Amino acid sequence: MAPSALARPAAALLAVLLPVSLLAASCTGAKPAEGAKKDASARDGGVDEAVPVELHTLETGEIEAVLRFSANLEAERQVEVLARAGGQVRQVLVEEGDEVGANAVLLRLEDDEQRSQLARTDNDLDRATRELEQQKRLHERGVTSDQAFEAAGYEHKRLALLKADALRALRYTTVRAPLAGTITQRLVERGDFVTPNQPLFQVTDFDSLVTRVYVPEKELSRLAPGQRARLTAPATGDAEHTGTVARIAPQVDPKSGTVKVTIDVPRSSGLAPGMFVDVALVTERHPDAVLVPKRALVYDNDLPYVFKLTGDDRVTRMKVEVALDSRLYIEPAGGFAAGDRVVIAGQVGLKDGAKVEVKQPGAAKTAHAGEGDKGDGGDGDDDDEVGNDDASGGEGER
Repeated sequence: MAPSALARPAAALLAVLLPVSLLAASCTGAKPAEGAKKDASARDGGVDEAVPVELHTLETGEIEAVLRFSANLEAERQVEVLARAGGQVRQVLVEEGDEVGANAVLLRLEDDEQRSQLARTDNDLDRATRELEQQKRLHERGVTSDQAFEAAGYEHKRLALLKADALRALRYTTVRAPLAGTITQRLVERGDFVTPNQPLFQVTDFDSLVTRVYVPEKELSRLAPGQRARLTAPATGDAEHTGTVARIAPQVDPKSGTVKVTIDVPRSSGLAPGMFVDVALVTERHPDAVLVPKRALVYDNDLPYVFKLTGDDRVTRMKVEVALDSRLYIEPAGGFAAGDRVVIAGQVGLKDGAKVEVKQPGAAKTAHAGEGDKGDGGDGDDDDEVGNDDASGGEGER
């Protein structure tokens, strides 16, 4: 058979099979495409799924604006007691930690030499006193000259000054406390030889504790004597101590741009000079403020927002203007009232006007995690975003 005769049946068969295959392909492919389109429509077409969140009901309370610093305690009345005379230490009467009154005896030096000198000058002064009295009687009778009478008077004055010097030298052998306080350092032992101006003791008045903080000059308008400060010290655990602003320096340090503020600290159990303390200086206090927890804040371009619940189980995204800022709460300048309910968990990723489902504390996070298990990648990430929301609150505190 000729090749052309064989080609004709094959072409006819191909003409029949090609339309059939195209029809079959179009029938089998239409349903998956249509199903995918319907699934996308179901996701995007308005099934308004409620987002699980945790809510907090706003209340009113006291809020304070504080400036925070770290510093050390000092004693304003603290003196170093120096030797005013030389000699050997005969007696030490106090130890470190002893409380002493003003003018209390702390130490005695050997004073034999000073006593001998006082006795000599006292004897010479007695003789000069008798001589002056005799010259005075003779001068009144005209027997002695004016010159002799004046010489006797000068000698009496000279010896009186020598006696005063001897008395002072003897007094310096007894070392006394210049103020009432506590012996915080004892620097000598019995038998030591000391020289004038040698340090012997340190006396500290614990009732004069202060701490000094350096406040930026932009905060100067918020400071005034009498303002309250709270202090905590690692050495005293969670105990809180109260101080008061005593003085504000009249000038600004041009190098640091700060102002020195001195805070009086009443004597409290466990506080001592040199201790490290954290200082919270209260600059403003509102006793009846609406308190929004920092957990409710979300940030967009560094601006804080809060999602507030409306009556139809939907949330409104509201920008917050902060009036006062404390460690855990902020006071908004407006737009909120006691009784309002705000989202404190699950709010990151929410949209303005989104529908929400109220969960018990911790349930929002569990719900998001469960949705992630279903394979919805976006919802699975939302569980991490709830954790990030708490971190945002921490950044607000700083």
